[in-house]
Amino acid sequence: MSTHAQAHRERRDIVSGEVMDEDRLIRFVAGPDGVVVPDLARKLPGRGIWVAADRASVEQAVKKNAFSRSAKTKLAPPPDLADQVETLLTRRLLDGLGLARRAGVLISGFEKTAAAITSGRARWLVEATDGAEDGRRKLLALTRRAPQAPELFGVFTSEQLGLALGLENVIHTAFLAGRVAERWTADVRRLSGFRPLLPASWREEPVTGDGA
Repeated sequence: MSTHAQAHRERRDIVSGEVMDEDRLIRFVAGPDGVVVPDLARKLPGRGIWVAADRASVEQAVKKNAFSRSAKTKLAPPPDLADQVETLLTRRLLDGLGLARRAGVLISGFEKTAAAITSGRARWLVEATDGAEDGRRKLLALTRRAPQAPELFGVFTSEQLGLALGLENVIHTAFLAGRVAERWTADVRRLSGFRPLLPASWREEPVTGDGA
């Protein structure tokens, strides 16, 4: 059994009662003052309280204070807890991109990104939200012919990507397939429960099949 497979554990969502993989849940702990704190890295001390990784579930847990019931003690979940989770997940994903670049598994620039897609090595096509439509459409056309089509991620601006990667004018990046990408993907899946992964305008863009 692989290390990745061994790491998977199941927990019970305190809102629905459903038992599911940890990757589909957010872990919370009680802080010293009784405030509920998100623990996205699952490393904080204390008994974990688990909620499905989506905005509706976290908001329901806050509204009904399911945290107190689960912990069997009075806890104070902040009303903006779902927003806190979204912010923390966003930060984790940006940090993950920086780590991936330092590990040599994230490449940037149109030509290099296109080559990674064409060869089937790209797990994710990470596009700046404020990048020009033309370049994005050309890369998306390549994904439809790739042996392994990457998924598209469009949450960060060029400035955010540049700060994370220590580069300037970052528009097109490819996250190469592998263990690092799969760890990042788990956080992407969790973020998708709190916000769209693509701007609405991208879904309305015309599709070109020739990359021209």
